[in-house]
Amino acid sequence: MKTFSVSSANLNSTKFNLKLCVLLLSAFAFALPAAAQTSVSGVYVIKGAKIFTLAGAPIDNGIVVIRDGKIAAVGANVDVPSDAQVIDGSGLSVYPGMFDPVTQLGLEEVGAVKATVDTEETGEFNPDVTAATAFNADSAHVDVTRAAGITEVLTVPGSLGGFGGGSSTIGGNASAVNLGGWNINDMVIERHAAMELTWPSISTGSFDLTTFTFRQLPFEEAKQQYQKKVDALSDLFDKARHYAQAMQSGATDFPHDLKLEALSRVVEGKEPLLVVAFSARDIRNAVEFCEKQKVRMILGGASEAWKTIDLLKKDNIPVIIGPVLSMPQSEDDAYDSEYAMPGQLYAAGIKIAFGSFNTSMSRRLPQMAGTSVGYGLPQEEALKAVTVNAAQMLGINDIGTIEPGKVANVVVTNGDLLELRTQVKYLFIKGQLTSLDNKQLDLYNRFRARPKAATP
Repeated sequence: MKTFSVSSANLNSTKFNLKLCVLLLSAFAFALPAAAQTSVSGVYVIKGAKIFTLAGAPIDNGIVVIRDGKIAAVGANVDVPSDAQVIDGSGLSVYPGMFDPVTQLGLEEVGAVKATVDTEETGEFNPDVTAATAFNADSAHVDVTRAAGITEVLTVPGSLGGFGGGSSTIGGNASAVNLGGWNINDMVIERHAAMELTWPSISTGSFDLTTFTFRQLPFEEAKQQYQKKVDALSDLFDKARHYAQAMQSGATDFPHDLKLEALSRVVEGKEPLLVVAFSARDIRNAVEFCEKQKVRMILGGASEAWKTIDLLKKDNIPVIIGPVLSMPQSEDDAYDSEYAMPGQLYAAGIKIAFGSFNTSMSRRLPQMAGTSVGYGLPQEEALKAVTVNAAQMLGINDIGTIEPGKVANVVVTNGDLLELRTQVKYLFIKGQLTSLDNKQLDLYNRFRARPKAATP
């Protein structure tokens, strides 16, 4: 066995180098801006800010204590731990981090470059697919979205009714993900948060890929194609129910089927079915299907949900509203039908949340809610619709509000969270002070500092 000896000179030299490294690292840490420093103790205090807990009335000049990744205390008269890093919140506001419950963040980088898009698998029914498996934690969109105050997303595989650019009917399992961490294992909240189903439509227009031309189908032919898809869906759900019953009985004499096993979580009520439907007719048909199959439905998209309010209210179906900053679905609809719908659904007692149904525009989630405030949705309800409501729909109960014991996903801003001009000053994800650096900020700083052209 080899032995090694260390001379006193080498040892002293090593000690000197270690001391030098410590001094250099300490000097570097002190040179960092406050927002980039990390508390050694893991304890943070935000002091003197206005706190919107969304679990009660706002607290003026309040204090939030964060310890071990959780909210330890919140209130107007809270003791400040001696080992805490204190952030001066004077003139600032504190909110729960926002949650985008329908996006393809992490699954799509550049929509026009197929190699960077992993939103769908081949085939019409893919319940065994899980978004977290394909999630790219190094996506540039993650940093950009996070800098807007969005701390969690539900990344959803599938076509999303055309927004995702595909044709699958069942896209797979949507995964709830924090936007902070080294990799998906650090970031994932719930791998199987909801099963995505894009409801088929009766479409009389079709595109022929062999001739690259559009053709018009007779309505009866289009209806037959639609009914064929619905029948196939019903058959698949029935098989999944029988498969679940066989597994519960302990039977072993049946073939293992990953698709049916994944879908069995839905038919057993363990996982909600996120049904993407936009037109009133599709919404009614989707609700009828879910009633028959006795599954827990969340409606997504829902551009014409205002035409089906009574049905949604009767069945207590929550709605994730798609992009409201868009044109009306029909030329006969009022110009503000998209903007006003969230307020109408809330007034009817329907739980709502806002979803971007997009990757690059996920960062515009607060402005979607803010626009709806101008058309009748109460301010506090708009805040809940981008924070806690989506989490509750998915059965994730430890995020979305600022209360003791909740996960410390927190945003500190210099103004109203839903205002376009508001800037995020500090961001916490799982109690960690998280960088706001991102590609868009880098480009802004780069071109802002470009040399001016010489005057001829």
